[in-house]
Amino acid sequence: MAATGAGLLYEGAYGVRSAESREPMTLDTVFRIASMTKAVTSVAAMQLVEQGKLELDQPVPDIDPALTSPQVLEGFDESGAPRLRPTHRAITLRHLLTHTAGFSYEMWDVNTIRYIKKTGTPSYMTGRLAGLRLPLSFDPGDRWNYGINTDWVGRIVEAVSDQPLEDYFRKHIFDPLGMNDTSYAISPERASRQASVHKRKGDGSLEPRPLETVFTPEFRGGGGGLHSTAPDFLVLLQMLLHSGTLGGAQILRPQTVALMAQNQIGNLPVRVLKTAMPELTNDVDLLPGVQLGWGLGFMINLQPAPAGRGAGSLSWAGLYNTYYWIDRSRNVTGVFMSQVQPFADAAVLNLYDHFERHVYNLVAPLQ
Repeated sequence: MAATGAGLLYEGAYGVRSAESREPMTLDTVFRIASMTKAVTSVAAMQLVEQGKLELDQPVPDIDPALTSPQVLEGFDESGAPRLRPTHRAITLRHLLTHTAGFSYEMWDVNTIRYIKKTGTPSYMTGRLAGLRLPLSFDPGDRWNYGINTDWVGRIVEAVSDQPLEDYFRKHIFDPLGMNDTSYAISPERASRQASVHKRKGDGSLEPRPLETVFTPEFRGGGGGLHSTAPDFLVLLQMLLHSGTLGGAQILRPQTVALMAQNQIGNLPVRVLKTAMPELTNDVDLLPGVQLGWGLGFMINLQPAPAGRGAGSLSWAGLYNTYYWIDRSRNVTGVFMSQVQPFADAAVLNLYDHFERHVYNLVAPLQ
């Protein structure tokens, strides 16, 4: 789906929800959006900044030692035990929203995998809180590294608002925008519209994976875990395209959206993510050759992208090959949903590229 500031530009659904059931893909199909959850959590955090309940550049609230007494993993000694030291500076909300706090994801960090195995720390993918209590890869502010930062932002939103994360989202974002198909828990009715995740096999074909066993995690991830539909998520994108207001509902102030859309990391490089778990993700370089920055919750292409989006556009993605962008310079936004692993699948990215190019072909006569 795609929209301009004037409204819906394009919508289409193709293929099947599952290679097994052969049910057709529809516009109301429910997808696991994984790290596209980060956009919602970032909006929630910035609402609390607007209210003076959080500050971007002060040490984060004292909700967990992993945040307020963080340790840097410097390596491992001869016995394989991790070598840790205290950080040189405190973690701030700006660090977390820009992925410069030092946290990592195990799927792109062999040292984090080694630490987890040596210490018996559970994976964050287990849904256990202990899985978030990881050491940092570097001192806050020193580098950019994609990691569990936004999961901690979700924990902070819960603590400051004194509400479970989904309740906060529902009251302050989903209900005002009419996003009725977006949630962590999935109802039987929405489950009937859910697409299956498919694994790319060596020969290029796709095989459906069985639906995961439903369980109740110890925390709702600010960095992932939401289910949504393309129409629902497009509404969130349109709100940001409209500088924080849509359909009479003001979610953020215009100046807040403008701040979120500014590069916050200076000249720190946004590195290619090299896979440490090829069953989950390929190497990730979504805009090869394009200089990148990071805003308050979003990747920013600092140069025009080949498929059409202008410099300064916001974007990101989800582990199951879902993608979006918001181009405030050309007044267009798009969302692309699929359910394929590993992440950064070449065939999906090629189709996403074609989709974006065609969107801008539609937009060009309107500008």
